[in-house]
Amino acid sequence: MDRDGRTGGRRASGLLRSELLTTFRRWRTVALLGVLAVIPVLVGIAVKIETADGGQGGGGGGQGPAFISQITNNGLFLVFTSLAATLPFFLPMAVGVIAGDSVAGEANAGTLRYLLVAPAGRTRLLLVKYASTMVFCLVATLVVAGFALAAGAALFPVGEVTLLSGTTVSFGEGLLRALAIAVAVAVSLTGLAALGLFVSTLTNSGIAAMAATVGLLLMVQIVDTVPQLHAVQPYLFPHYWLSFADLLRDPVYWDELVRNLGLQALYTAVFGSAAWARLTSRDITA
Repeated sequence: MDRDGRTGGRRASGLLRSELLTTFRRWRTVALLGVLAVIPVLVGIAVKIETADGGQGGGGGGQGPAFISQITNNGLFLVFTSLAATLPFFLPMAVGVIAGDSVAGEANAGTLRYLLVAPAGRTRLLLVKYASTMVFCLVATLVVAGFALAAGAALFPVGEVTLLSGTTVSFGEGLLRALAIAVAVAVSLTGLAALGLFVSTLTNSGIAAMAATVGLLLMVQIVDTVPQLHAVQPYLFPHYWLSFADLLRDPVYWDELVRNLGLQALYTAVFGSAAWARLTSRDITA
C-alpha cells in the first residue's frame, strides 16, 4: 500500500511538473503574462504624466478604487490599483484562456486519449490540470503585483503606508498586505478556473472552449452590474472580487472576504465535480 502510494505520488508529481512546463513554455502563456506585466507600468506612467501636468494623481473624478489617488504619495498603492484594474477583465480573461484550453487543447492535438489511458488516470489528470491552472492564477497575479511594485518604486516615493481606515503602518507591513492581497486575488479566480475546466471537457476545440469561457465571464459580469438582477448578484463568482480592498483597513473587514472565499469554494466544488463526471465518462475513442 505504501509503495503504491509513493508510486502514485511520484506519477502525480511528474505529471504536474510536465504540465507546468508545457503550460509556461507556450507562447500564448508568455504573451498573456507579458500583457499583464505591461498594464501596471502603463498605469504608473499615466498617473505620473497626469501629476506632472498638474492633475490629482489619478483620482479620475472619483472613478476607480478609493486608493487610486494615493499612488503619487506612495508607489506601493500602484500594486493595489493595478490589481483592481486587471481583475475585472485582464486577469480572468488570461485564466479563462488557460483553463479553457487545458483539456480541449489536448483533445484537439490528439494527445488526450494517450493521457487518459496512461497510468496517471483520469481523476489524477483532471486534478493536475486544475492545479496547473491555479499555479497560473498565482503567477499571473504576482506578475501584476511585482511589476506594479517595481514601477511604483521607480516613479513615486515609497515609505509608510496610510491604510483606507486612516491608520499608518510601516512599509514592511504594507508589503505583507500587498502579498496577502495578491493571494486573495488569485483565490478569487479559483471558481472561474473550475468553470473553464468544465467547459474544456465539453469540446475537442481549444479555441471554442476558450471563447466560451471568456464569453461566460463577460455575461456574468454584465449580469452583476444590472440593478434589476440584484437578487442573484451575490451568487455570481465575480461579485466579491474587489473585496480584497478590505485588507487595507485596520481592523480588516472580513465579511466580504469570507463570502468571496465561500463562493469560490462552491463554484470549484460544483464545476470541478461536473468536469470530473464529464471526463471520467468520456469516450476516448471518439
